[in-house]
Amino acid sequence: MAIKVLIVDDSSFFRRRLTEILSADPELDVIDTANNGREAVDKALALKPDVITMDIEMPILDGISAVREIMKVQRIPILMFSSLTHEGAKATLDALDAGAVDFLPKKFEDIARDKHEAADVLRERVRAVARRRPLGRSTFSSSALARSTSSVTTRSASDTVRALAEGNKSLTARSMLERPKLSERAPMSVRSSSIASGKEYKLVAIGTSTGGPVALQRILTALPATFPLPIILIQHMPAAFTGAFAQRLNTLSQIEIKEAEDNDLLRPGVAYLAPGGKQMLVEGTEGQARLRIKEDDSPRITFKPSVDITFATAARVFNDKVLAIVLTGMGSDGREGARLLKQQGATVWAQDEASCVVYGMPQAIAAAGLMDAEVSLNDVASKILVELKHG
Repeated sequence: MAIKVLIVDDSSFFRRRLTEILSADPELDVIDTANNGREAVDKALALKPDVITMDIEMPILDGISAVREIMKVQRIPILMFSSLTHEGAKATLDALDAGAVDFLPKKFEDIARDKHEAADVLRERVRAVARRRPLGRSTFSSSALARSTSSVTTRSASDTVRALAEGNKSLTARSMLERPKLSERAPMSVRSSSIASGKEYKLVAIGTSTGGPVALQRILTALPATFPLPIILIQHMPAAFTGAFAQRLNTLSQIEIKEAEDNDLLRPGVAYLAPGGKQMLVEGTEGQARLRIKEDDSPRITFKPSVDITFATAARVFNDKVLAIVLTGMGSDGREGARLLKQQGATVWAQDEASCVVYGMPQAIAAAGLMDAEVSLNDVASKILVELKHG
């Protein structure tokens, strides 16, 4: 059965263009359009679409208010269209706070390299969010923008790290290029994480994409001010959004949360969010680790920031003393970085399918046999504290 889509935008040109793009996919059926928020609410409740695309600035009733009204009655996945500006970021975060699950830029050229790829990304994103009902309104929720398609094939973490961190000789050719037989096995049995493993940790590393901000918010706001380790966060998100996202999370959390800057020293009780459009690398030593933020204009690397890259450099510095967690998101970014972490003896958790907005990245971890534990979103924070023996 085709996915029913309701398109909401006050521009007749944009409504027509979006209808043409989505209708080219036999899995998607544009059942109607609306030109303002009030009309969107009425049609959403009457037609019960599987997914809604929603503009933010509209007459009569704006997109943020429309999302709130729809969510009071029916939890329909809503994909927002946003401008990639500072003001656009604030408005989009407000809309996502109201209950929307994802967003894309209003200018299609900001999605991909050409209009054909942009159309593919758009159709895939609509299909992905339609498969999941929103988990419910939280104090803050939003989602990521990742320039990806369902056919994306990422380079191995070894290639991407070598491309962006030339001169890191500590990553030997053997450790960087070997692919362990873990990928050829069925997923390993998952141990319960309700009891601490007894391992020693020096870093928590979390990677995520679509649906990630609401997941990060639920985890980070549940951590105490006395949290004993630094946390690094890799969220697929454009540059205009990461600063605003970090600021908003910081106001809600007991720990400090900041957008990472070049040469930041990793400090206990601080979470560092990778800046959009750049790569975040871990350098130094276990006792004196710092972050390096590097510009990245390489067409070979799809995600900026990339979970693979950050995980791989964390493996080099912290070896087995990393607790890595892969949350909801499209694609498989994080799998190769997790592979390198596992080679060093680190611990890798993945979010369970039931609590994911999109079960892509965690599924890639599970299918590769790299997962030590599968954790529901609502349990992640408490299980981190148990694992670290920090009540």
